[in-house]
Amino acid sequence: MSTVTLNNGIQMPLLGFGVYQIPDPQQCEDAVYEALQAGYRLIDTAAGYMNEEAVGRAIKRSGIPREELFITTKVWIQDAGHESTKLAFAKSLAKLQLDYLDLYLVHQPFGDYYGAWRAMEELHLEGKIRAIGVSNFTPDRLMDLIVHNQIVPAVNQIETHPFYHQNESAAFMSEQGVQHQSWAPFAEGLNGMFENEVLQKIADSHQKSVAQVILRWLIERKIVAIPKSVNKERIIENFDIFDFELSAAELEQIAALDRNQTLFMSVHDPKFVKMLGTLTVEL
Repeated sequence: MSTVTLNNGIQMPLLGFGVYQIPDPQQCEDAVYEALQAGYRLIDTAAGYMNEEAVGRAIKRSGIPREELFITTKVWIQDAGHESTKLAFAKSLAKLQLDYLDLYLVHQPFGDYYGAWRAMEELHLEGKIRAIGVSNFTPDRLMDLIVHNQIVPAVNQIETHPFYHQNESAAFMSEQGVQHQSWAPFAEGLNGMFENEVLQKIADSHQKSVAQVILRWLIERKIVAIPKSVNKERIIENFDIFDFELSAAELEQIAALDRNQTLFMSVHDPKFVKMLGTLTVEL
């Protein structure tokens, strides 16, 4: 498995498996188990996904030594704050049936994420978390966090796919030593992602799928990807991306697809911020 080195020296797999929008416990457990059997070692979940227990069962069921795995989860907005984050961390760890986390993220740049970050710094220094990072942070908020705290986030997980390359954010994170990670690498199929003629032509030339081309494009940019699927064949297929490379011409074709805007909700939209801030999740 290809890896990247985080800013604290920790090795993180470039390709992982995400479980967003797999709320059914058995389906989630089975999907994670199949991913682990296929060779994935990075599993990405979150308290807000409400499936940490299923992920924990799959990890235990797999029998894979803990040191071979890289497990990520996230603290949700309602638990942001110094003491509440420590309680949320303990709850997540218990649900996952783990003694430590490889990566713990602030899920959204809202609420008392400063308090959450201080708690995460302490948990990291205590050896309970190998690396700490953030998700959905724009460059300005990321810099603000860096300037006013001791530990620079190891990872920032943001929307990144062929229609939204995040070039400016990528350059900024590279300068700051923050690893770029993609959520929604397939943009959840929006804008006809899987029927796109450019991507399909590239896929055909390599005898690969559009999904495989997208994942290959991300890891060639050294962006960590966490595709999701509940289909065993697709889970295996998405992992089979290490036997081909994209040409310079193909990379240019994909570059031309960039619309430089989100396909989902913007963290700059006050309505979206208010909605998340008032959302109560049964964690």
